Amino acid sequence: MLASDVSTVHEPVLLEEAMAFLAPVPGGSYCDATVGMGGHAAAILERSAPDGRLVGIDRDEAALALAATRLARFGDRVRLVHARFASLAEVLASVGADAVDGCLVDLGVSSMHLDRPERGFSFRHEGPLDMRMDQSAGETAADLLHRADAAELESVLRDLGEERYARRIASAIVAARDREALTTTSALAALVARAVKSRERSRDPATRTFQALRIAVNDELGQLERLLACAPGCLRPGGRLVVISFHSLEDRIVKRSLRAMSSLRILTKHVVVASDQERDRNPRSRSAKLRAAERLPA
Repeated sequence: MLASDVSTVHEPVLLEEAMAFLAPVPGGSYCDATVGMGGHAAAILERSAPDGRLVGIDRDEAALALAATRLARFGDRVRLVHARFASLAEVLASVGADAVDGCLVDLGVSSMHLDRPERGFSFRHEGPLDMRMDQSAGETAADLLHRADAAELESVLRDLGEERYARRIASAIVAARDREALTTTSALAALVARAVKSRERSRDPATRTFQALRIAVNDELGQLERLLACAPGCLRPGGRLVVISFHSLEDRIVKRSLRAMSSLRILTKHVVVASDQERDRNPRSRSAKLRAAERLPA
């Protein structure tokens, strides 16, 4: 994907709803902890003009490069940092912004990941079983499949993919890897299809397996819990935290964490979802859920 094409192919999910709860204002200080290709970040900078500032964080260096191009017009009002969002407090401290007026977190996998076969996120494209959001560190999905025993694989598939056939698929993986290396998305998808005879309407049998491996490889739920634990301390009084999740495992963590924090006031009485118009226009928004909270005075 060319950097010049980013703005035409990437539509940020729940953009207007996120901006309404984040409420950026001129002169404010903000953080987009999952800056991705910069769609939400651009909206924050536009609404906080002429002097609002933003720190953008992403663990994916390729995404940061695209965001840098998209956000270049904002000059020194934006600072981009390569890091995991669980390191929010450390990142803000490193750039001299210990507390901000608002923090946005979009937990979704971007189209850049899903549509690039070499990243290995999708069973719809032939590619290596990588799935790392940060390709500079950590084990790949292929590494995990060949390292873990059947019990660990079953746990990953059941707990992170909510896969009802977790044991059957884990056993098939262990049996197959003794005969051949499972290193491609197509090989894994075919294995799951053979192991799971039951079919769900409009859902590929490999969907939950790929979700589970991606979450495990990137420690997504652990990162989310650590982010939520430190986020209130990174907000100024009145500062707002907006989180967009895309599956029930994430949303349960967000809902539970926000409710448990006495320093926050929940702004979303009910979870916010995309309008029918957005769902029709942008299929990625169909599973999006937004929750928001505000830091109370000390």
